Amino acid sequence: MKRYKHIAASLMATAFLATGCSDSFLEVTSPTQEFIDTYYTTDAHIQEAVVAAYDPLHWTDWGMNEYNPVTLMSDIMADDLWIGGQDRTDNQAWHLMMNFEAIPTNVIKGLWSVAYSGVKRSNDVLTYLEWAGENVTTENRAYYTAQVLTLRALYYNWLWKFWGNIPYYDVNLTAPYLAEQLPADQIYEKIIADLDNVISMNVLPMRETSENYGRITKAMVYMLYTEVVMYQNDESRYGKALQYMQEIINSGEYDLVDDYASIFKESGEWNKESIFEVNYTDDNAVRSWSAPLTAGGTVLPTLISPHTWPDGTDGHDQGWGFCPVRLETYERYANNDTRRDATCWNAGALGVDYNKRYQDTGLFLEKYAALTGNNKDQKADAQLNWNNNLRIYRFSETLLNAAELIARGAGSGDARLYLNKVRKRAGLVTELEPTIDNIIEERHLEFVGEGKRYWDLIRTGKASSVLVPDEYGYRTNTWTENKKYLPIPQSEIDAAQGTLTQNNY
Repeated sequence: MKRYKHIAASLMATAFLATGCSDSFLEVTSPTQEFIDTYYTTDAHIQEAVVAAYDPLHWTDWGMNEYNPVTLMSDIMADDLWIGGQDRTDNQAWHLMMNFEAIPTNVIKGLWSVAYSGVKRSNDVLTYLEWAGENVTTENRAYYTAQVLTLRALYYNWLWKFWGNIPYYDVNLTAPYLAEQLPADQIYEKIIADLDNVISMNVLPMRETSENYGRITKAMVYMLYTEVVMYQNDESRYGKALQYMQEIINSGEYDLVDDYASIFKESGEWNKESIFEVNYTDDNAVRSWSAPLTAGGTVLPTLISPHTWPDGTDGHDQGWGFCPVRLETYERYANNDTRRDATCWNAGALGVDYNKRYQDTGLFLEKYAALTGNNKDQKADAQLNWNNNLRIYRFSETLLNAAELIARGAGSGDARLYLNKVRKRAGLVTELEPTIDNIIEERHLEFVGEGKRYWDLIRTGKASSVLVPDEYGYRTNTWTENKKYLPIPQSEIDAAQGTLTQNNY
């Protein structure tokens, strides 16, 4: 898309430099380039734009000069991961977030830019489809529209959760590029409206074929819908959310895999449990520090693996020592819970000499750890091109969503079966009653490092009692309701020319 901006600037310069008194000087024809309003009129070029709308999904690990992986950003504000790094000034915005003391001049802002880039690109496709007219079939038009409406909803979901009261636009802006700031409740309704529209179109498959893994599916839309409805505590839509969860369950397209640990291996990508993943690959990957938005691998395993770890020892490579797992998290698991070792790599117990950085516990997130060989096929920078797909939605969450919605009175179904099916896969034989507390605790054990916990604590009213000062002196503040939203980055406040109201922080 950058090259088309350059084209526009070049054409504008040509127009102003032309001479003559007639209007003909305004009729500029480029001998070498094509205007976007004629380029994006074919099916093939619309497909390019759809793919471009997916691209920002890849940028959260490293993009806009920040590390903002959405899963870790959530979990470091919860009670499972420390920040780590060199000290409290290393990625300082993370430390401030964890202690609920973020300020407008020191808060994550890369995620804001990434998400709005996604919104813009999604809106682009809708505009291009208007330009294309009959050049795109009715069937393809619906398929492309369903994808980008869902992507737009997903990008706004990130913004809504982290910042709440945000600028909203569903048609791309023109000068002076200012959008109305809507309160969080209205943003929620906008997200739901897009998802309702997609669902009513009924053009997405419940599960994609292998050549299209990574595209939006009906099951992914259902999961996103249910996530935002449950986070909003919107009881009026619980029944519909439960219906969608049971539709996934009854479709036969998804099921739990037998081995929990296998989910996060390369061989476990897009297994029968996977509903949505963000694809990363090391295969000839050329993503580099000078071109971080290039498609390829991910830096996440480098971020979270132990510093100066001898490469290959215990099948792991070294990293930068961020996001060590808390000891309390490890101890929450029963000894026979297979999720414990699949989640927490106990590097400290191996007696290996590595640099124990700030907040080190010896425990690292195994789900996305730098496993030896997982970046061997890259062609640019080994630290930035690991092949670990980012898992967003899994079938176990479908089961636990359904169990919780039934427990909340949304409709009928076997909540006990759904809950204990997840537990039995983890090797636990004792069945639990499907109470809200039991289900939330099971979500806690199931999704460590997957970006669910913080939002669960907020929506269930547990945040103020769980997110309190710790015995180590790392978190000294208690979460309060006015900490639900991060402060809007000051750079965005300044750019908005007085049209943005800062969140209460």
